[in-house]
Amino acid sequence: MRGRITYQGHASIRLEAKTGEVIYIDPYAGDKYDLPADAVLMSHIHPDHCTIDKVTLKPDALIVRHTDLLKDGVYQKLFLNRIGIKGVPAYNERHPKENGFVGFIIELDDVKIYIASDTSKIPEMNDLKAMSLDYAFLPCDGFYNMDVNEASECAAIIGAKHTVPYHTCRKEEGDFSEETALQLQANGKIILKPGESIEL
Repeated sequence: MRGRITYQGHASIRLEAKTGEVIYIDPYAGDKYDLPADAVLMSHIHPDHCTIDKVTLKPDALIVRHTDLLKDGVYQKLFLNRIGIKGVPAYNERHPKENGFVGFIIELDDVKIYIASDTSKIPEMNDLKAMSLDYAFLPCDGFYNMDVNEASECAAIIGAKHTVPYHTCRKEEGDFSEETALQLQANGKIILKPGESIEL
């Protein structure tokens, strides 16, 4: 079995490890919630990031809220078996830093994935380049988050092998804007439409 990243749409992602664990991130969009979850990660509590009732949970499923990954100003790291889940800063004018929203660095199957969540360009992104990330998911909607031009700047700063545009439009406009996604400038860009996957 190979690992897999499935883009559900909007900011919703499903990760499958080659060892069988299933992780849902910011559940809201899409319909690929058929695999029972070992963990659900929620970057914050806005309805379009934490519709947990879409997910079938395993009896011992790990529910990770932003408050679990940021305590007393310190970003935390948790483990699901051998999978590392670390909170990282995510903020902008519409989502002030004091609200405590988080993005995620997830390490599974020797792959490092950055899920930026609701953020704009922030100084902490300069620290990500040294991590040699394999995938970076960057928001591009230009309303609640940075626009696609700013996301292109962030992609250059972060230097991931592959950058995936997501959160490409407001939820009222749908789950995905291909027009916006195509505008992202990044080396190794991958465009995933809702329901599409990357094999790890």
